[in-house]
Amino acid sequence: MIVTFETRILALIDDMVEHATDDELFAGGYLRGHLTLAVAEAEENNEHTLEALHVRVRGGLAKAIGNGELSPPDQALVLGMWQKLYEQAKTVPLINEI
Repeated sequence: MIVTFETRILALIDDMVEHATDDELFAGGYLRGHLTLAVAEAEENNEHTLEALHVRVRGGLAKAIGNGELSPPDQALVLGMWQKLYEQAKTVPLINEI
């Protein structure tokens, strides 16, 4: 289920390319890595809920922020984009939920 959700979020990021600002492109690219890592960790730990994935991505972003990887404006941008993508991707039922 979370792999399908990951695919949906990655598609949303890809769909932004033609109309996104440079900042949005940066945030989307940055989130790709965190999302992919979070999905791999969730699968490894037998976690299959979207909430568990959300917690893992937020935790990875918090760690990156704590390590000084993002400036305060970039933090707001990336965190806001993650929340937007997560909510947007949740609005469409997953294939196995139909």
